[in-house]
Amino acid sequence: MRNTLRLILMSTAAGLVIAGPVQAQALQDADLAARVARLEAIVQQQQVTIAEQSKALAQTNAAHADVENRWRVRTDAELLGDAGRGVSSTAVAYDDPPQSAPSSPQASPPALTQNRAQLAAIPEGMAVLSRRGRVSFDVSTDYTRSTSNRLVFRGIEIVPGIQIGVIEANEADRDTITANVSGRLGLTDRLELEVRAPYVYRSDTITTVQQRDEAVTRTIDLKGDGVGDVEAALRYQFNRGERGRPIFVGALRVKSDTGEGPFDIDRDEFGVATRLATGSGFWGVEPSVSMLFASDPAVIFANLSYFSHLGRDVNMREGDILVGRVDPGDSIGAAIGFGFAMNQNFSYSLGYRHNYIFPTTSELNGSEERSDELQVGALLFGMSYRFSDRFSLNGNFEFGVTGDSPDMRFILRVPVAF
Repeated sequence: MRNTLRLILMSTAAGLVIAGPVQAQALQDADLAARVARLEAIVQQQQVTIAEQSKALAQTNAAHADVENRWRVRTDAELLGDAGRGVSSTAVAYDDPPQSAPSSPQASPPALTQNRAQLAAIPEGMAVLSRRGRVSFDVSTDYTRSTSNRLVFRGIEIVPGIQIGVIEANEADRDTITANVSGRLGLTDRLELEVRAPYVYRSDTITTVQQRDEAVTRTIDLKGDGVGDVEAALRYQFNRGERGRPIFVGALRVKSDTGEGPFDIDRDEFGVATRLATGSGFWGVEPSVSMLFASDPAVIFANLSYFSHLGRDVNMREGDILVGRVDPGDSIGAAIGFGFAMNQNFSYSLGYRHNYIFPTTSELNGSEERSDELQVGALLFGMSYRFSDRFSLNGNFEFGVTGDSPDMRFILRVPVAF
């Protein structure tokens, strides 16, 4: 019995000795599995965090890219790629609402679109075109102020300070207000039609002082209002502006003689006009070409034009003078400047415009008379603020820097898109 009990105790001890390492190994395996599970959970959580951060970074980059794209001129390929977001119409401060993608993969949206803020303040007629089928209207007011002072001595000067003759001083103040309504239609993605109808109000005050035995002062107040010269223009974009190249837009403007011309108004017995003309009285044609070059964050613009007046036979008598054929002087014009966007809504532009006007040729009593040539230069400054996708407010200033230029011109435009 005692031997049997001893054998049992020895067997139990041997089993414990064998089972101890096995249980320890099992515990180690369980601990290792738990640690691996915890590490896998941490890795999975980090992967989720990285995915969220990558998504946020992609959204941030997309937003920055969208802002950058709004501030530069894009190529056709770029515009075609995001055509689902819409392509804008005319060169003003508003943006078109989103449009559907082009129905044909060959569709070629214009390389310049108006949602580039820099283009909004660029002088009218130098920026991008309306896309096909897009209609927009402009309502604008144009105010021009001109003054001139002239001192004329008719006689002889015996010695300095002693003159025999007539001294005449002339001062003229001229104000012109023009209300314009214009409409634009995109015939194709590269061809635009524009029609403009003005209503003109003019007021001139001319004061003349003559010094003979005593001073004689005469003041003339003249006014005139009515429909001005209606205009029509076609604009065509020559190239797409790919690979950072400048874009060129050609235009052909035709000015009618619908306004009352200087030879259509009534005059008194002395041949002095009783009111002011509201038009030139002559037809005119102006071809021009404009250049736009994107240099972020600005757009550089330039324009070259030639305005040709079409002469006509007036065949009217003013007192003892028979006026035959009159050919107003043609004009060569050039402008250069840049537009800069402060943000997505506000932009401004700076530039300079100069026009050389050839002499006017008039046939008087069978003899040809020529006037003086004119040099008209002005500094340009424009501002634009966009209130909504369809409505904005544009203001452009011109300040004369030559003797033949108007002192100041201000244009306030309200473009509306449909």
